Amino acid sequence: MEEQPILNAHNKDEYPPAHTAEHILNQTMVRMFGCSRSRVNHIERKKSKCNYDLAVEPTQEQIAEVERQVNKVIGEDLPVTARFVTRDEVPASIDLSKLPADASETLRLVYVGDYDVCPCLGNHVEHTAQIGHFRISSTSYNEGSFRIVFRLSDEQ
Repeated sequence: MEEQPILNAHNKDEYPPAHTAEHILNQTMVRMFGCSRSRVNHIERKKSKCNYDLAVEPTQEQIAEVERQVNKVIGEDLPVTARFVTRDEVPASIDLSKLPADASETLRLVYVGDYDVCPCLGNHVEHTAQIGHFRISSTSYNEGSFRIVFRLSDEQ
């Protein structure tokens, strides 16, 4: 019998499609703007919000491109998988600075195909096509903080 890794307790019950979309959105923002993953987020079934530290407000064209890119990745129907690793096995490219101080020695890395990987204890879909259509419903920018509000639907 395989030994179960000991992880921190997870006190959230995310909506898996929106939470997985957040992973894709985060990686898209990192790639397009060179920023860090969202520093504040609130992921729900009806609407979700992610805040990013950006020196300049993105243009409407850039925002449309973020939405297009996220939907492109969703449409690729990438597998969403998890792997348990010890801290010393975590690839150097993965930022662990947002982990809580009491995070366990064993971490769960969640992979969205080869598009994204990050430590996460949350709930996810099995394939990106299960997410649905990603739509940015609004954005705001205030003193270096860029907020994206998004929704998911079955409609294209």
